[in-house]
Amino acid sequence: MSQDKTRPAAALVLGALLNTLALAAAPARPLADSEPVTHIEPLVVTAPAVGDRPLQVTIDTQAAAQPIPAQDGADIIKSIPGVTISRKGGTGGEVILRGAAGSRLDILVDHESILGGCPNRMDPPTAYIFPGAYDNVTLLKGPQSVRYGPGNSAGVVLFKNDPVHLDAPSAALDASFVLGSFGRNDQSAAVLAGTPQFYARIEGVRTESDDYEDGNGDKVHSRYKRTGGRLALGWTPDARTVVELHGSLSNGEAAYAHSMMDAARLDRENIGLRFEKTDISPLVETVEASLYYNHIDHVMDNYSLRAFVPSMMMPMPSSSNPRHELYGGRALATLALADSTKLTFGADFQSGRHSTRNATGSADDAEINTQGIFAELTRTFAGNRRLIAGARLNSWHAEDKRAVISGMMGATPNPTAGADRNEVLPAAFLRYEHDLAAVPVTLYAGIGYTRRAPDYWELFSYQGIATSSAFHASPEKTTQLDAGATWRRGALTAFVSLFANDVSDHILIHSSYPKGMGSAAVTRNIDSRAWGGEAGVTYALWERLQIDASIAHVRGENRTDDLPLAQQPPLEGRVSLTYATPVWSAGVLSRLVAGQDRYALNQGGIAGQDIGATGGFAVLSLNAGWQITRYAQLTAGIDNLLDKTYAEHVNRAGSGDPGYVQNIRVNEPGRTFWIKFRLSF
Repeated sequence: MSQDKTRPAAALVLGALLNTLALAAAPARPLADSEPVTHIEPLVVTAPAVGDRPLQVTIDTQAAAQPIPAQDGADIIKSIPGVTISRKGGTGGEVILRGAAGSRLDILVDHESILGGCPNRMDPPTAYIFPGAYDNVTLLKGPQSVRYGPGNSAGVVLFKNDPVHLDAPSAALDASFVLGSFGRNDQSAAVLAGTPQFYARIEGVRTESDDYEDGNGDKVHSRYKRTGGRLALGWTPDARTVVELHGSLSNGEAAYAHSMMDAARLDRENIGLRFEKTDISPLVETVEASLYYNHIDHVMDNYSLRAFVPSMMMPMPSSSNPRHELYGGRALATLALADSTKLTFGADFQSGRHSTRNATGSADDAEINTQGIFAELTRTFAGNRRLIAGARLNSWHAEDKRAVISGMMGATPNPTAGADRNEVLPAAFLRYEHDLAAVPVTLYAGIGYTRRAPDYWELFSYQGIATSSAFHASPEKTTQLDAGATWRRGALTAFVSLFANDVSDHILIHSSYPKGMGSAAVTRNIDSRAWGGEAGVTYALWERLQIDASIAHVRGENRTDDLPLAQQPPLEGRVSLTYATPVWSAGVLSRLVAGQDRYALNQGGIAGQDIGATGGFAVLSLNAGWQITRYAQLTAGIDNLLDKTYAEHVNRAGSGDPGYVQNIRVNEPGRTFWIKFRLSF
């Protein structure tokens, strides 16, 4: 059966490749490295373009991408080399960069933090993000910036809207519709209207899907429905000033294959105010300031999105209503100290409160506050050489408001009830960049240090080794080296990005740690090391035919336990071939993932724990695009063309709804058809 199923698909892929090559062969003239190249962007993106800045990748959120166009904050960045998504269901995946997740990789929207409410990490920040509501998303790798808050040892993901400046009264519309397999149905629309002095921007998004099927044809408990809206009102008294008041409302629900409960409510309320002024004087280039409030209201239960089945763990219908409130803000200025020297400095703060409401009432369980100051200096030298340095100092305060700690055996008194603690969190980095004139390559090397305090989940969701509270877990200290190069010449663009780090007091979650007469899920500190990196190449074979290839690998060691560091993704490669004209594009994408036999059973982080080895897999996908008019675009694709049954190594255990086939891991979707229509004018 499997051979009969595969041969037609393989023939289809081979035919598509031959047709693409035949079309591309019409010019039949390879490009020389020395001649100028006019790159034609494909209508469906399979790999983000190499950034102009080291350690930085930027994605256009409005561009159609394969796999199926993104519906949450995780989907939009999973095509970046080094990024892995841990799947729970159809939405709300955990973003993992170079084997690091959680607060090691902060996710910000317009420089505002979002933190989910579920103590078991059912609703990470990605579950509340609609990528189409933002202009672009940027990934910064490593501890090589201090502008975006404390910690962030793996990097930062920035969802951003660009400042709006209108030269004349005008209006613009950008709308899109996505239809796909398994009932996928998305609509989004954004309207921008205004004058040179005022503007209004309103956006609405709706996304929905039924349970998807894996390659075996088995349904996965994964349906979801999410809606969101954003309104921004701006005042631009001149071309150098923006004052914007914005607010967002969203709600949703999501079924999860990894859990015995689902997200019956995924609600967010947000309001923010930001100010930006540029070209103030020869000394002062920019001044920025912002304030925001985010409120997450999350309900999880075992009956709204599934048929309730009594179990030993949950003999009765159950629900819980955790909430997370955040207040924050920042202010910074950029000074041109000299023609070759720029200094950016500022301060920020964040105040968070977590609470839980259930049948017995509502109570706060945690408060975490932080305030920081930071500065970054860029000095440019002769010969296109740059030195970038930065430093940050944060004051961190946490308070344990739990009177009792709930567990499988009932509630017990909290040994750290009413306790508070304070930490000083320093961070610094130094990076050297050199643009070589003789060879079109940029070289860079940097070293960074950051101290990361335990986050809410590490402090309050697990036990400590000695007591039932992990409130006194030590901060994590990371020292990391980053080095790499970017090459651009004619038809060739290539990059390599390498890193190595040493982490003292790495915060590890051990879900089955021997304790007393049994075992418990605990937060503990270890020492670790990790190294790896990413490399990629883009080459224009002919004027309209382009090949993209990338590879990513990471390897980590738990030095304390003499074990592999848990939750490390395997070696992964991607190859895509695209034929593009200004009107048409067609492409094929192959994702190749090696097996992973390096794991540490029941160890990991707040995003999940290792559950065993995995085999390798290969996934093949096709896409095509048509620029119908200047204003209308149609794109389509087939993901997982061969209907492969597979699951990512970094994954949550598939122990959810017993009404579905249970697998060791949450399997990925099988063959998926999708089509997207976009209208913009």
